[in-house]
Amino acid sequence: MKTTIAALTALLTSASAFAPAQQTASTSALSETKADLGDLAKKLNPIVNYYDPLGLADQEFWGLSNEMTIGFLREAEVKHGRIAMFAFVGYIVHANHITWPWPMTLDGTPFPADTASPPEAWDAIPDAAKLQIFAFVGFLEYWREVAGEKHYMSGGKIGEFPAFDNKYIPGGALNLFDPFGFSNGRSEEDKANGLVKEINNGRLAMLGIFGFLCEQTIPGSVPLLSGVVTPYSGEVMAPLSKSILPF
Repeated sequence: MKTTIAALTALLTSASAFAPAQQTASTSALSETKADLGDLAKKLNPIVNYYDPLGLADQEFWGLSNEMTIGFLREAEVKHGRIAMFAFVGYIVHANHITWPWPMTLDGTPFPADTASPPEAWDAIPDAAKLQIFAFVGFLEYWREVAGEKHYMSGGKIGEFPAFDNKYIPGGALNLFDPFGFSNGRSEEDKANGLVKEINNGRLAMLGIFGFLCEQTIPGSVPLLSGVVTPYSGEVMAPLSKSILPF
C-alpha cells in the first residue's frame, strides 16, 4: 500500500515535470553566469537559496570558460534529474511486480516479475539486453550533442532535445519530449516556470532513488524506508553480471 501511494504521487509530480522545459526561452533557461545561478536559486528554493559548497560554479572545466562550464553543469543536472524521475517511477513499478505482457526475449523468456526487488529484476535481465539499452541511451546522448541548433555550452537551451530528422530516422521527425505539441501554445513565462518545477522534481527524484538503494544495501540507513524496501546484497553500481573491463 505504501509503495502504491508513493507511485501515484511520483506519477503526478513527474508527469508535470517532463514537458515544460523543452522549449523554454533562452533568456530563462541558460543561466550561464554565477549571478544567473543565484537568481535561479531563489526561484528554485528561496529558503536554501544559492548553495554551492564545492565551488563548481567557479570552475573552468577542460580549460574552457566559466560560462561554458556552467552550461555543462546545468545540462547535466537537468539530464540526471530526468533520468532519476524515470528511475524513481520505474523502481516503484518493478517493486509492485508490474511488467510488460509480452516476452522479454525472442526465445520467449518473460520479464522478471517474481524478484524480491527492482535491483534483482535488473540482475535477471540478460547482459545482451542491458547492452542494447546502453546502446540506445548512447545514441540519444550522441543525437543531443550533434543535432541541436546551438550547443548548450555555447548559448543553447538547457534541457532541449532536438527532434529526430526523417533524413536519418525512419518514420519521420519526432519530438521526443513533446510528441503531442502540448508546449506549443504556452507562454514563455509559463515554460520558464515549468523548467523550475522540473529541476526541483529532478532533485527530489535523485534523492528518492538513492534513498531506495541506500536502504536496500545498508538497512537502517534511511529510517523512513525501513521495512518498506527489501535488503539487496548485490552491487548496485555494477550494471553487468560480468564486467567487460579488464579489472
